[in-house]
Order: sequence, then C-alpha cells, then structure tokens
Amino acid sequence: MNTRVAVAEVIAQVLRGKSLSALLPEYVSKIAEKDIGLFKQLCFGTLRWYPAIELLLQELMKKPMREKEFEIQGLLASGLYQLMHTRIADHAAINETVDAVTKLKRPWAKSLVNAVLRNFLRQRSELETKLTKNPIFVRAHPQWLLDRLFNCWGSVLAIEVLAANNQQAPMTLRVNQLQGSRDAYLEQLAAENISAEATEFSPQGIQLQSATDVATLPGWASGAVSVQDEAAQLAAQLLELKPKQRVLDACCAPGGKTCHILETESQLDSVTAIELESRRMPRVEENLQRLGLKAQLIVADASATADWWSGDSFQRILLDAPCSASGVIRRHPDIKLLRKPTDIVKLGELQLQLLRSLWQTLEEGGILLYATCSVLPDENDQVIEKFLAETPEAELYSIDGKWGIKTDFGRQLFPTINGSDGFYYSRLSKTGQAKADNKPE
Repeated sequence: MNTRVAVAEVIAQVLRGKSLSALLPEYVSKIAEKDIGLFKQLCFGTLRWYPAIELLLQELMKKPMREKEFEIQGLLASGLYQLMHTRIADHAAINETVDAVTKLKRPWAKSLVNAVLRNFLRQRSELETKLTKNPIFVRAHPQWLLDRLFNCWGSVLAIEVLAANNQQAPMTLRVNQLQGSRDAYLEQLAAENISAEATEFSPQGIQLQSATDVATLPGWASGAVSVQDEAAQLAAQLLELKPKQRVLDACCAPGGKTCHILETESQLDSVTAIELESRRMPRVEENLQRLGLKAQLIVADASATADWWSGDSFQRILLDAPCSASGVIRRHPDIKLLRKPTDIVKLGELQLQLLRSLWQTLEEGGILLYATCSVLPDENDQVIEKFLAETPEAELYSIDGKWGIKTDFGRQLFPTINGSDGFYYSRLSKTGQAKADNKPE
C-alpha cells in the first residue's frame, strides 16, 4: 500500500472518531517494511500538529471538506506537516502527496491538493504571522484543553506541559528484577553499544538515548526487560507489596503494571487482572507469557463486581482508571482530536463509580492505589475528594516522593521533555487495624 495513501486513510478515520492505536496494526501490515518508519512518523506528526495545521487549511481553502472526503483532508494535513516539520524536500513532499490523490481514486482533488500545498509555500510567512496570536496555532492543542491547563496549573507549568506534548516521548525500559539487576542490564546495553542511563525515580527503570527495535534488546525474548514509562513504573512500589497477599489489578491492559507487580513480589498469593475490552486481553497474555509470569485474567466490567468477584477480599488493589489520557498526548496525539470537554465529566463519574465498587472488595487494612495518566484535577484530586467525603472508612495514605508535585489528595507528575509521562497517584487505606499508625499491613 502506498505510504501516503495509508496516512491519509488513517487521519481520515481519526477525524471520524477512531483511535490511532486501534488503526495502526492493520495499516502497518499493509505497508512495505522499509516504509513503516515513515508511515508512523507521518501519522504521529500530522496528528501532533493537527490543531495548528487545521487553521492553516482554513486559510488556504475556500470551504471545509465534507466528511466523505476526509481522506483528502488527511492527505493535505500530512502534506503540510511534511513541509513544516520534516526534512523531506519540498518538491518531493508535494509531488508524492499529489500522486497519492490518484491512488486514493479522487482525481478531482489533484489540482486542489497541488494548489493548497504550493500556496502554503508562497504564503507561509504571511500565514504564520497572521496566526501567531492564535494560541491554538502556537501550542497545537484544542482551545478547551489550553484553557484547562492554564487555569489549573498556571502559565509556566502549562507551557512546559504543552511543549512536552509536542515532542516524541523517550523509550524507557523496566528491568525484570526476577532475572537480574538494573546495573547488570546497563552493562549489557553498553556492550551492545546501546546508549542508556538509569531513571531517577524508578529503581528498575532505564531510559534509552534513542528508541530502538525491542528485538535488538539483550534478553528481550526471554523476558529480561519490558518497555514501560517511568511514571507507570512507580505503581508497583506504591502498593507496598508483601508475600501471601491477594492483589487486584483493575483495568489492566496492556499488562505492564500487572507484570511489574508480579516481578516486584514473587510470593504473592494471587494476582487477578481485569480488563473490560476482550480485544485488549491478548496483549496482556503475551506480556505475561514472555516474562514467564502468571495471573488470573478476567474479561469483565470491573465495577460490576457481582459478575467476577469470588468474595475473597484483596489486600492490595490497583485501579488504573480509564481517563482522558491527557498526560500521554505525546504517545497518543489523536487525543487532541478525539477528546472533548464533555468527556471529562463522564470520565469523572466513571472513575468514582469504579472506586465505589472496588472498595467493597478491599480487605480492612488494605491499600487501594488510584492512578490515571491524566493531568486534569477533574479526574484526579476532585474524584478522590468526592470519594473520601462519602466513604467514612476510607483514609488518605500519604505518598512521600521526590517525583512530581504534592496535591491535596495525591501526587501529580507532568509530561517532561526527555522525561516521564504525565501521571497521577492517590493512595487510600481502609481504616481498621491500620488506622492508628496509618501503615496498612
């Protein structure tokens, strides 16, 4: 399949409401292996800068594209991305993009695509000057999200978050401590001439200087290491795992935290991992199998406890709640197009319902760790505040850490350039025996 045709179709599907992560596997299988890198670069880059690109298209076109012609919209957007943000020669970017129109079977659009891209080159300075006062163009984020970030965190921090969102995320590894130490694995990487350094906050984390094919990593096939952002690696240590505990990982896909829990404490009584979407569970199974780990996997709605819970209470629960994913936009740039402000209210209600339901399965004295990859207080502190207000036996179990910032009810990490993703953690204990010293057993 032609690379730019594939990109145009992916962008069109995202504009129609589908997620990039759901689309990529199908299209990668259709692309020549030598072109997969370019294909991904164009998909991620076009979506990353789409809010700004859309404003340019509005200036360059007399009327917007109808939904049935979103493939041409996607092609134009990817063409502008190539001209603005890649080293592809201008003439090559234009010629390849125009040629793709025929392959898309939209011959009527050939002159339009050619004219729009060439007019952009002629008018670029004028257009950029005109749009430079528009924060959507400058920051490449939708207005509602810009407003939320500036209102919640102030201009200095908001600008840092927005800048990080527009950069490619680093590749971070988690060393399987059941197989070896981080120091030993760093030596293996050095022997393979793979530049890397230890992460600051996760004792198992390693950040690579540049992304690489996982197949080239020492011991990958045998489970020596996994790919996981440093922020996500903090969950296992915050659970304070001990032998013989029963652990629940709710909303577990793709299984990174499930595996890290099992690597952290090898003598757990059991780990139950629940995932709502059946299509995502095979990935969890693959990760467990590669690492030689075992967990009870259940496809179910975690909040519908009557459908899956045996009645045996858990000493530890990880609720990695469904969220806006506003802290991982750099990994999922389609969020800029797909997420709406009304979604945040609905997600907050869902998160609170999950907390209420799963709390009933937690043993007295146990810990529930609430986590999201969001940077919006609506999904984080505000959810925990509501839950604590209505749940007398729930007590905030403070998190001491040098990472992120302390909030009223947890700790918030923000996406940083060459650093971790945006993530939120709040830790709750079920009062009883442990209430006196605030140290759950």
